[in-house]
Amino acid sequence: MNDLFISICYNFESYKINQTMGKYVEATDANFQELIGTDTPVLVDFWAEWCGPCKMIGPIVEELAGEVEGQAIVAKMNVDLNSAVPASFGIRSIPTLMVFKNGEMVERLVGGNIPKSVLAETLLKHV
Repeated sequence: MNDLFISICYNFESYKINQTMGKYVEATDANFQELIGTDTPVLVDFWAEWCGPCKMIGPIVEELAGEVEGQAIVAKMNVDLNSAVPASFGIRSIPTLMVFKNGEMVERLVGGNIPKSVLAETLLKHV
């Protein structure tokens, strides 16, 4: 009985946490050009599952996606599953975060210790 209660509470808390995370787009080599080819600014987080700093900034990027919904697009690209686009931009360190507008890169940030306020300001100045 106690285990069931704990399981229900855990699942409810997980549900609440997932509801607060924003909707981000999964960027791939196949959809990248279409994704960035808009006049809406697009923040792309280039990351990998094994990357510690990526795990630190990932939740911040996902939270930001919810906060800028309707003003900008937030996307995440796993560099282990998609190598062509990261190679074309010479990405050698992750996480790398880039802002695109009208198909052009307009901002580039590297590292896992970027405050959410800096990410938001960097993205939203292109709205």
